[in-house]
Amino acid sequence: QVQLAESGGGLVQSGGSLRLSCTASGNIASLNTMGWYRQAPGKQRELVASIHSSGTTNYRDSVKGRFTISRDDAKNTVYLQMDSLKPEDTAVYYCNYQYVIWNYWGQGTQVTVSS
Repeated sequence: QVQLAESGGGLVQSGGSLRLSCTASGNIASLNTMGWYRQAPGKQRELVASIHSSGTTNYRDSVKGRFTISRDDAKNTVYLQMDSLKPEDTAVYYCNYQYVIWNYWGQGTQVTVSS
């Protein structure tokens, strides 16, 4: 079992910044992928960014150049630095941990960007 604890959401004006953090605990594998997904009301959950233990990253096109994902394996923590936020980034953001067939989710943190 893996538990994920998220923090850092909130309300920000358009053009502002937020940093999300997610700390994993429990049975952590040395090779894994951690990432952030988001879900806006009435929409499907979508991948925002992910990072493998090797450092390989993946971003959805709409956040490239604005968001940066990073990880600190000593702390089992993944971060999402979100800059130049737009109202369309408003959603509940979920932390995700994947290892082989195992897939775990955080409880979600609300990010609201006002215009």
